[in-house]
Amino acid sequence: MLTGRVNAPEINTRHGWLNTDRDYTLKDFRGKVVLLDFWTFGCINCQHLLPDLKRLEQEYPTELVVIGVHSAKFDAEKRTAAIRQAILKFGISHPVVNDADFEVWKQYAVNAWPTVVLIDPNGKVVGQKSGEGIYDIIKPYLEELIQTFGDRLNRDPLPFIKEKPVEAPLRFPSKLMADDTSHLYLADSGHHRLLRLTPQGQVVAVIGSGRQGFTNGGYAEAQFNEPHGLALHGQFLYVADAKNNAIRKVNLATRQVTTVAGTGELSYYFFYEQVGVPVNPNSPWDLAVVEDQLYIASAGNHQLLRLDLATEKVFRFAGTGREALADGPLPDAAFNQPSGLALINHTLYVADPEASAVRAVDLCQGTVTTLIGRGLFEFGDEDGDFDEAYLQHCLGIAAHAGNLFLADTYNGKIKFLDLERQRIKTIVSGLEEPNDVLVHQGYLWITNTNAHELWRVHLETWEREVVDVRLPL
Repeated sequence: MLTGRVNAPEINTRHGWLNTDRDYTLKDFRGKVVLLDFWTFGCINCQHLLPDLKRLEQEYPTELVVIGVHSAKFDAEKRTAAIRQAILKFGISHPVVNDADFEVWKQYAVNAWPTVVLIDPNGKVVGQKSGEGIYDIIKPYLEELIQTFGDRLNRDPLPFIKEKPVEAPLRFPSKLMADDTSHLYLADSGHHRLLRLTPQGQVVAVIGSGRQGFTNGGYAEAQFNEPHGLALHGQFLYVADAKNNAIRKVNLATRQVTTVAGTGELSYYFFYEQVGVPVNPNSPWDLAVVEDQLYIASAGNHQLLRLDLATEKVFRFAGTGREALADGPLPDAAFNQPSGLALINHTLYVADPEASAVRAVDLCQGTVTTLIGRGLFEFGDEDGDFDEAYLQHCLGIAAHAGNLFLADTYNGKIKFLDLERQRIKTIVSGLEEPNDVLVHQGYLWITNTNAHELWRVHLETWEREVVDVRLPL
């Protein structure tokens, strides 16, 4: 952690504050230790930092104030309404200032997400640190500051008034899929559960207690932590339990949930480390079954993993672990927070959101190529030929009749990819951060995530409706 003792620049911006009912200046926090968290909500590494921040807040409730400084990467992330939804989605309890113009970012000379800055009770910068895993680094500095300032600390609680959560049958619905009986499975991620429902919206099974956690057992006892990707294989439903860094397995016959892979901890593997030996997922976001293999979009380490369904062991499959848009052989290619998977024949298509890209993995040749995308900071909203198109943080992808449908999440659109003509066009717009798309029974099904809705659009008439999701009484 870099250290110094200069006056902390002011953190107010013209875009205002969230997760509190008023604006503040740093003077309002004199007598407190202040920890600034520079983040952007689509960044998985920023999301990984949140448990460390929460732990510090709980251990130092009167001495420490954490303030999120949201310095957005993508245009869609600059909107106050979108940041408010992210605060609710991630359960953030501290105030957040919207730094949409990067004013505070520049004042503190930040150059990476996430970065934390520690400020002492006199308003002086102690130092800053970028990257994940900050708990063990920050804690000794906090202890030293608390001991040094002693009775000069202001231990009066600050009454921050948090954003109010939505009350609805669904909360941030994410990935969805269909089974061969026409039922749908839906990851109701904000409620930390899975739903099995009819095409008319009647929920016939709730998998998970709805309490955030990491517990196996029957449907009513099992706990998930922001589940996303789903895949069926026989009587088993596999689940990408993202924030538990785990792959869970639901036995649909016995109604039991078990853990296949993952310990709850974040695991990292770079370049040629841990090749050919079992590994653990890191924020798994989507799944795809290919014969006896389950492919995992391991968003947190920018890789694809492979789970052998016979042995239930997970191995590295593609990606060096560095965040980049690099094509080539599987071990040398690089991804950018892969979050969606779809299979056509022997090609696995990947929604690669941080580069606003669509990638193609040839499972026979063992190579990765890019269909759409130019790099981490190249994004927009342009249809047309693949080599001229732009996307913005696309999270979901689905295959149908030899072509692809894409949830272009931050553009609020669903787009159709004609693979033969290599062209892309918008077919549905006006959505609020859609996370997934599915073709089923003549309809296009869409998780309109930030509106907490499930949509279906008729593929012939293009009539659209919000599905009335009804839970069992």
